[in-house]
Amino acid sequence: MADTDSIVPRPSRPWWDPRLLLADLVSALAIALAWWLLSLWLRTPTFPPPLEALRALFTRENGILIHFLVSARRIVLALLLALFLGLPLGLYLGRNHRIDAVVAPFLYLTYPLPKIVLLPVVMVLFGLGDLSRILLIVLTVTYQILVTARDAARALPMTAIYSIRSLGATEFDVYRHVLFPYVLPKVFTALRISSGTAIAVLFFAESFATTSGLGYLIMDAWGRTAYPVMFAAIMAMSGLGLVLYLIFEAAEQRFCRWTLVTRAAGRAKEG
Repeated sequence: MADTDSIVPRPSRPWWDPRLLLADLVSALAIALAWWLLSLWLRTPTFPPPLEALRALFTRENGILIHFLVSARRIVLALLLALFLGLPLGLYLGRNHRIDAVVAPFLYLTYPLPKIVLLPVVMVLFGLGDLSRILLIVLTVTYQILVTARDAARALPMTAIYSIRSLGATEFDVYRHVLFPYVLPKVFTALRISSGTAIAVLFFAESFATTSGLGYLIMDAWGRTAYPVMFAAIMAMSGLGLVLYLIFEAAEQRFCRWTLVTRAAGRAKEG
C-alpha cells in the first residue's frame, strides 16, 4: 500500500496560519467567481448564481441547519466508531504477523468491494433508521483506517522495538510508546482522505427512505425544482466535509507535533 502522506500533501504550518487562511480565501473566491461566470453563461434556473444559493442557505424556512446537524451527528458517530474499531485492530494485525496471515486474505477479498452496495442488506437487517446509515459509513471507513494502521505498524523498524525492549518495556509499553505514535500520523492522513468518502456514502445513504439529512434535502429540492435550496444543501454538505478535514488536520498538528518539526527540518536540509 502506498504511503498516504504522498497522496494528500500537508502544510507544515498550522491551518490557522494567516498565509494559509489567505490562500484558502483566495481559492474560495476563485471558485465563487467561476460559479458566477458559469451561471451567467448558462442563464438557466437549474444553475443559480452563488448569491442566490447563499441566500437560500441562510433562509430559516429551508431548515438547512437542522438537516446539517442531523448529517453531522451521523457522520461524526460513524467516524468515531470506525476509528475505535480500525485503529486497535490494525495495530494488532501489524504487530502479530501470524494472525495477520490468517486475516489478510479476508481483507484482500472484501476491501475492494464498494460497501455502498450493501445498503439494502444493511437496511433489511438493521431497519431504516440512523443505525443502518451509520453502520454503512463505519464499514467503509473502518477498512481504510485498519489497512493504513496495519501497513504502518508492519513498516516500523524492529530496531525501535528492540531498543525499548532492552529497557525492560512490556508489550503494552511497546504499543503505547512506540507503535501508536509511529502509526498515528498516517491514521490521521487516512481519516482526512476517508472523510470525503464518508461524505459521499452519507449522501447516498440519506438520499432515500428518510426525511432528514442533507442528502435527503438535496434530492427533495431537486424533485421540487427548488434549485437554490439544492445548491445551498450541496454547499452545506461540502462545508461539513471541509470542517471534518480541518478538525483532523488540527488534531494531527496537536497530537503529532513531531511531524511538523521533521518536515520543517527536511525542507531546511533540502534548501
